[in-house]
Amino acid sequence: MADDKKEKSDKGPDKPDAAALAEAKAKKAAKHRKKEEVKKAGFAANIEEGLEAKPARLKLRYRKEIVPALMKELGLKNPNEVPRLEKIVVNMGLGEALANNKILESAVDQMMAITGQKPVVTRARKSIANFKLRQGQAIGAAVTLRNDRMYEFLDRLITVALPRVRDFKGVSGKAFDGRGNYTLGVREQIIFPEINYDQIEKVKGLNISFVTTARKDEHGFALLKQFGMPFKA
Repeated sequence: MADDKKEKSDKGPDKPDAAALAEAKAKKAAKHRKKEEVKKAGFAANIEEGLEAKPARLKLRYRKEIVPALMKELGLKNPNEVPRLEKIVVNMGLGEALANNKILESAVDQMMAITGQKPVVTRARKSIANFKLRQGQAIGAAVTLRNDRMYEFLDRLITVALPRVRDFKGVSGKAFDGRGNYTLGVREQIIFPEINYDQIEKVKGLNISFVTTARKDEHGFALLKQFGMPFKA
């Protein structure tokens, strides 16, 4: 009997089986996942709280200064009639991406840095044999900005990016579409300070479309001019 007890004590305690280990591992993973979700929810709440506490500068300016100024300039009686900026669409076409996928990847990263929002990869709607283009191929990237991000981007574009253009003399006022929407062509993405010139493979251009609620080009022009868009005299 004594020898049997000694033999059991030498073997030590029983080892847990595989099922128990797997269950413990799953519980630990679930606990970690729940902790991360709570953490992310806290970050999202802080971001929302920050946006509510400090909205975009141009958004406040539009409400306090631009709306009364446009009502007087355009002869409007109701503040709801005043044109407003609905969205800004930033688009970059990349024909070279057909031969080199790295160009598309770098363009996506650059647009994310410029706009603060992940872009959507645009694809060809139909095949064109002359351009060696197949339907569904990635040919560019686009971002649609709204609300505070839209106003923040417009603020940086007017105050920081456009003055960095070489021999800048203002933007053309003839690029309206007849419905109060305006499209601005930028030849070089390096005018944005978020782009590191040493890390880009190729200088690329992009189009920036300003979609407004204005029904006339004159009203859209007046709105963008009030925001500070430097139109040519």
